[in-house]
Amino acid sequence: MTPPALSYWPADTSRPVLDLTLGDVLRQAASAVPDRPALIEVAPPGSALSGADRTDRTWTYAQLLDDAEHAASWLTERFAPGEHLAVWAPNLPEWVILQYGAALSGLVLVTVNPALRDAELQYVLSQSGAVGLLLTDSFRDTDMASAVERIRPRLSQLREQAFFTGWLDEIRRIAVGPLPQVDSGSAAQIQYTSGTTGTPKGAVLHHRGLVTNAAFTATRAGFPHQGTWVSALPLFHTAGCDLTVLGIAAHCGTLVLVQVFQPGLVLDALQKHQADFLGGVPVMLSALLSHPSFTSYDLSACSAVLSGGDRVPPELIKETERRFGTRFSVLYGQTELSPTLTQTSADDDPADRLHTVGQPLWQAEVKIADPAGGDPLPVGEPGEICGRGYQAMLGYHDLPDATAQTLDSDGWLHTGDLGVMDERGYVTVTGRIKDLIIRGGENIYPAEIEAALLAHPDVRQAAVLGVPDPQWGEQVAAVVIPADPVAPPTAAELHDHLRATLAPHKTPRNWYLAGEVPANAMGKTQKFLLRRRIGEGDLKPLA
Repeated sequence: MTPPALSYWPADTSRPVLDLTLGDVLRQAASAVPDRPALIEVAPPGSALSGADRTDRTWTYAQLLDDAEHAASWLTERFAPGEHLAVWAPNLPEWVILQYGAALSGLVLVTVNPALRDAELQYVLSQSGAVGLLLTDSFRDTDMASAVERIRPRLSQLREQAFFTGWLDEIRRIAVGPLPQVDSGSAAQIQYTSGTTGTPKGAVLHHRGLVTNAAFTATRAGFPHQGTWVSALPLFHTAGCDLTVLGIAAHCGTLVLVQVFQPGLVLDALQKHQADFLGGVPVMLSALLSHPSFTSYDLSACSAVLSGGDRVPPELIKETERRFGTRFSVLYGQTELSPTLTQTSADDDPADRLHTVGQPLWQAEVKIADPAGGDPLPVGEPGEICGRGYQAMLGYHDLPDATAQTLDSDGWLHTGDLGVMDERGYVTVTGRIKDLIIRGGENIYPAEIEAALLAHPDVRQAAVLGVPDPQWGEQVAAVVIPADPVAPPTAAELHDHLRATLAPHKTPRNWYLAGEVPANAMGKTQKFLLRRRIGEGDLKPLA
């Protein structure tokens, strides 16, 4: 008998790993297309961060490199190569300039979510060992300057802080001096994981992995050479500052950077700049499609849309392709993988674009492994998605035990996600190992139930998770956000809907109603918070 094919995909080496630093990418683009627009700012009218009477700012590649080199010289006067520099700000051009400046000066950039509160900010700045911090005075409802002032006494290693207000004028007055040689394998950033299961960890990512992964992702998504890409993705996340910023630069393209996500602002930018490309998490795309003036915009130049970060519903893909008149690319990965591991192509069969997360990117090995032993499982059998290749993190900063649990001795990075692989290498994500529900010895995958619930017309969003049960060990619970909050579906209706397609043991016994599902900045559901709210009796049962 022929042994079954295994869920293992060897690295496709037809495209080379790019042995470049972030600074190299910018220098190459500035040499190739010095006068091409590299960065265009889009700020809301009257924004306090931009000034009510100021038009959006634009940098050519030559200008962006010049500012980045001035930033690098400013940084080398204050910090030594290898030291950690934090940035706490929303989507500003200064953020991008600092990113390149830090790379050119050999610093490790610690990216910080501008929505963090005092305790969260203190944790990230302290755990990362940041010796410097650049920030904005305020953002939305956060007085950022006051927050830093409150926690500063507890940050003994933080030597310097500076504000972005007036920063460009300051660095432009400095003469550009000699800059250090930076190795492409050295640390470039510390990116804190999304915290969907608890305390975030700082993944240390290197130049080579970030540059190559961004270039590969943009290529597979169909981003054209010297194209224009609109993004409101937050810069503190790998999807914003790495996939987007670096992917565009690797293709000598133009980044239209939207300061804050507002559907009208993004649609205006797509139309005004005749953009070829749009990147956004699913919740962003849903908001764009729901905008009351969507049909009045001319989006005919847009050739591709890229999304990921959380499960992308097939209906959203179909609706985006239909209404934008474009093709859709879905990516899968995580921060620790710089971040893309697999991705669909715009040329993939429609069924693959709708129901899988594509094939592994070039130069990446992928296997679906037995969580217990790590061996590849037969094709079609669910297991843990593992990746190995150039893009794996160097480790979690100052967390050797957590690093060893994620990166094994053979170089495989264990994602903690469950999935299946077909014989062509296409991967389908079925859930997270920690989300796996074991009811009376039966393994139940929440993603399957969530997909079935989303097919009900009265359900806008759903999250399925396990809750403790004295008889069965765990019981299946569902948290539902109705399409119409005034007239939500009943638990009986949803039970009957699921029973038409799912086995009895997969049908939730506990139903809850919510106004929103907690999610991180990239739209990933934080089920540990839902589990806590259920345990505290904070969610209303669905009648």
